[in-house]
Formats: sequence, structure tokens, C-alpha cells
Amino acid sequence: MALDDSALLEMIEMLRTADGGELMRRLLGGMLQAIVDAEATAHIGALPHERSEARTTQRNGTREKTVTTAAGDLTVKIPKVRTGSFFRALLAPRRRIDVALHAVVMQAYVEGVSTRRVDDLVVAMGGTGISKSEVSRICAQLDTDVASWRTRPLDHIAFPYVFLDATYCKVRLNQRIVSQAVVIATGVSADGRREVLGCQVGDSETEAFWTEFLRELKDRGLGSVQLVISDAHSGLIKAISTTMQGASWQRCRVHFMRNALARVSKVHAATIRTIFAQPGQAEVRAQVDKVADMLTEQFPTVAELLRDAKPDLTAFSDFPRAHWQKIWSTNPLERLNREVKRRTDVVGIFPDPAALLRLSACVLIEAHDEWQDSDRRYLSEESMALLNPPAPTQLEPTASSPTKTTRRAIAATA
Repeated sequence: MALDDSALLEMIEMLRTADGGELMRRLLGGMLQAIVDAEATAHIGALPHERSEARTTQRNGTREKTVTTAAGDLTVKIPKVRTGSFFRALLAPRRRIDVALHAVVMQAYVEGVSTRRVDDLVVAMGGTGISKSEVSRICAQLDTDVASWRTRPLDHIAFPYVFLDATYCKVRLNQRIVSQAVVIATGVSADGRREVLGCQVGDSETEAFWTEFLRELKDRGLGSVQLVISDAHSGLIKAISTTMQGASWQRCRVHFMRNALARVSKVHAATIRTIFAQPGQAEVRAQVDKVADMLTEQFPTVAELLRDAKPDLTAFSDFPRAHWQKIWSTNPLERLNREVKRRTDVVGIFPDPAALLRLSACVLIEAHDEWQDSDRRYLSEESMALLNPPAPTQLEPTASSPTKTTRRAIAATA
């Protein structure tokens, strides 16, 4: 690994002119370059321009690689070869330290740490800091996993219950800072487990936007939906009726009570809550009429609101009693929304919708994986078996699948 005369002369000149910090950086750079060149010579079996019987291939130019060290970022020229591949041991791709650094940076970003704090984190690890462009480049590596998760098939199991909601974040778009909706869908599968079904970022909660989102879920195989739980956003309601035919809609009781509290006192709000304390389906719906009659004289608007909302506000009562508290509101999804907001608030204003979608999806993937790894079910298998008609645990295979084809062949033979 001896340096030739020209390299030595260059190093002497560098020692004469460089300051302390630059000196160490250039010394380390020269050392790394010498090591890489020595590895290349051993791999090829000959020095540059050397004729040798031991030569196995030829050099074919170089490519530059930036290496982050405690002395700063260094550029090393990696020789390319005409045949085969040259993997340098010192700077091999996916070294553990590189993987660890990238993982920490990406995890810090996913955890909602600001770019400046990410920079401090890298310095604390012994690096020289990291630029915003480098953070963006590293985080872009998450896009492949995010896209794979967001487009994964949903036909592996039935989802009787689906929850829909949205939260809003700030994004820079066309030189303006605008509010963008992060819409989220979660589901309870036929075995009682929860899954995050999907997410999307858009301009607003319009009917067209929600319809596109729900159709995408259906195209991915979402099926056997019996109840959709959401707030009473007009665009969302229309989208549900368009795409989720055959499913009931439950108006979130929490959102409804917020609207009611704006018109009645807390005492009368407690009266409205007695609707949800009834023991059976018939009693729940009868109580809506009783409460509406009680409020008609003093709060006619609220009474009319109750009567109009009766079918949607009491849709939960058509399902097993053990499920009521879990399906009459979007509270479970609200908690997930708060976690998304907690992470995204650290960033503040996102540079574009793609960055918002990346971070939001990573937060949701984290929650989704925790739900899948947990032994605890959102609803018990025994209670899920009470659904009438019972949703199949496994959906029917597609017409092109060998399983269904085989069944048809057997039936024809019989």
C-alpha cells in the first residue's frame, strides 16, 4: 500500500499549506484512497497500466463515493472494472455502521424529531452533522416500504367493521402553505384484530377524494364490510353510500354529542347520553324518541336533529351487545390521529404532500405492526362469531384461483 512519488509530493504540499482541521481531513482522505486502490490492485491482479499474467480484469474508470467521518465528509474514487464486480471491504455497501446511522436518522424522522435535532443526533454519534438534503435522501428510502404497505392486498380476511377519519397538517404547495387532509382507514377483522387499512393525503375531504380512497381499498380486496363508523362529513357520507353498498353507517356519537353540546346544557346532554345506556336494540331506538319528545319544547332544533339522526346514530344496536362501546364512535381512530399529529407537529410545515404522506404512513405502519404483534384482540373471537349474518373468516378465493376451480371440477363430476 506504498504511496508513489507524486502522491507523496502532493501530501508534503498539503502538510505545508493546510490548517489543522483540513490537514486531518486530507490525510484521512489520502489514506482511504490508498487503501481502496490497494484493494483494487489485489482484486485485479495488476497495478494500473501493468501487464501481468495474474490480471483477471481491467480497470474501467472510477466512481465517486462520499464517506462521512469524524473529520468531515470525504470523497473517495472507487475503481470500476470491465468484468465482474469490485466490492471494497473498507467501504462495502450496507456496512453495519452505515445501516445503523441511516436507521437512526430514519427512525428519528419517523419519531417526529426535527431536522436540526437529527443533525445534533448525528454529531452525538461521532459524525459531523447531516444536511437537510441528506435527511431527505435517507428518508426517501422509506418510500419503497411505504408504497408496498399502502398497496398490499386486503383480501386475506373479512373486515366487518371499518373506521374512517381525517386529520389536517400544513404543507407547502405551489409557493403557498395550505392545509392537507390525512385520511385514515382502520378495520376490525373477522378474528377480532385491528389493522390499519390505508391512508392518503389530499386537498380536502371532498366526496370525490373520499370516493377515490374507498374505491382503492375495495380494489385491494376490502370486503364483507357490515358497518362503517365515521363523523357526519357530507362528502364522506356520500362516498360511503356510493362505495360501501350493503353496509350500515354509524354516525360517531362523540361528534354528535359535540354538536349537541353547542345547543344544550350539560344536564340535557346527559339526558341524550341515556340513549346509549339502554340494554337492547328496541330500547335504544325507543329512547331516541323519548329524549326527542323531552327536548321538543325547550330545544326543538336538537329534538329534530335527534329524530333525523336516529337511524345512523343507533346503527350500532343492530350488532352484538359486546361490541357497542367499541363501534359507536371513532374514538379508537381519534387516538391514532393524535399520534399522527404528535409526530407531524414537530416538523411543522412539510415541504410537499409526499413528505407528509411518508411520515404519516410510517407512524401508521408502526401502529399496525404493534396491533399485529399483540396477543390482545380488539374484539374477542367469541363475540365476532355472534355477527348475523356471520362474516367469513377467510374470503372466497378469486375465480381464477386453483382452489375454486378445483371445487367446481369436483361439483361437476358429482
